[in-house]
Amino acid sequence: MQTLPAGLTATSVVAASSANLGPGFDSLGLALSLYDEIVVETTESGLTVQVEGEGAGHVPLDATHLVVRAIEHGLQATGVTVAGLNVLCRNEIPHSRGLGSSASAVVGGLAAVNGLVTQIGSAPLAETELIQLSSEFEGHPDNASAAVLGGAVVSWTEHEGVLPRYAAASLRLHPDIHLFPAIPEERSSTAETRVLLPDHVSHIDARFNVSRAALLVVALTERPDLLMDATEDLLHQPQRAAAMPASAEYLRILRRCGVAAVLSGAGPAVIALSPDPELPQEALEYGTANGFTVSKMAVGEGVRWTSGVVVRR
Repeated sequence: MQTLPAGLTATSVVAASSANLGPGFDSLGLALSLYDEIVVETTESGLTVQVEGEGAGHVPLDATHLVVRAIEHGLQATGVTVAGLNVLCRNEIPHSRGLGSSASAVVGGLAAVNGLVTQIGSAPLAETELIQLSSEFEGHPDNASAAVLGGAVVSWTEHEGVLPRYAAASLRLHPDIHLFPAIPEERSSTAETRVLLPDHVSHIDARFNVSRAALLVVALTERPDLLMDATEDLLHQPQRAAAMPASAEYLRILRRCGVAAVLSGAGPAVIALSPDPELPQEALEYGTANGFTVSKMAVGEGVRWTSGVVVRR
């Protein structure tokens, strides 16, 4: 295995993401224009990790840091190693809010490896490999594939052989759809809220969600007027409501106002998808009164990486 020389630098920029989008549990995802930046430098020895912005003072600064683990995974996949690393994370994506921060950390770490290995003439990891390797960390590809590809995605898992294979396809989001993430101060973890979901669901509920997920693809790409019906869900949002009452109430208010709104991933963030360029005043007032930061965002771009220089957004 080849050891990379000291003094190589690489940078990656990776978007936040919203997964599920209501009925598309572990399948549908959407990148958002909120980005983390990772700067990596190879050194003679040791490991230094710095974190600026979100997560500073709260995440580990050693080999257990998720970005470092992803870099190690990527180095192994490309057949190289390093004697030491300096890793700088400039984070804008909130942690534990349902905006794919962990998937973005992994995708960003893997992409930074591309910036390193191309400097010695090695081939970078392809998009399909980035999706596979990053999805292995979480066991489902919705956030990871959105972070890799940008825009809206449909992802799926094939259980053939020993290890699952993860894949995704891009969707062309209709230009009339406006995105309004509402990010609370409250935190939540996917692991904690996933245990609230039942092991089995009825045929009726499964059929309902299959129809809504299929309709959501139509609504996202061709018919924004169908977003209200298309974002209905029976499989995970009602079950998680008791664990995040403010978010559940915000969903109810937005939808009562005629705005298609869903939990972002496992929550507690909420995201509204609307053909209208502004949210109703009632919805904005509830968000402000209950600790939500509501903003309008564009669709996020796919992960970018650069060798030798720092990428600036």
